[in-house]
Amino acid sequence: MNRVDILKRALEKDPDNPLGLYGLALELFKERRYDEAILYLHRYLDLHEDEGAAYRLLAQSYLNIGDIEKAIEFYQKGIEQAKKFNHSSMVEEYRQEIENLKEMI
Repeated sequence: MNRVDILKRALEKDPDNPLGLYGLALELFKERRYDEAILYLHRYLDLHEDEGAAYRLLAQSYLNIGDIEKAIEFYQKGIEQAKKFNHSSMVEEYRQEIENLKEMI
């Protein structure tokens, strides 16, 4: 049984577990299953106030399926969260990513 299967089974018992949702999304991302990762990341963010990292993963997932506008949107939301939690280096990283993506449009 692989990590994705293990995490899915764990979520059957505790479907709103934020660590399980984020972990599953991360494993799906690693397997390049971006559409599925996006679903679990949205579910995670609906239930848990993330400090910014989940927004990076969500933005990168959208970028990998070719949706640059959505990637920018979630980097911007990540900036808001990173500011809220005083993660200044994350704010700068996301601003740079947005600038790079805007050049691609």
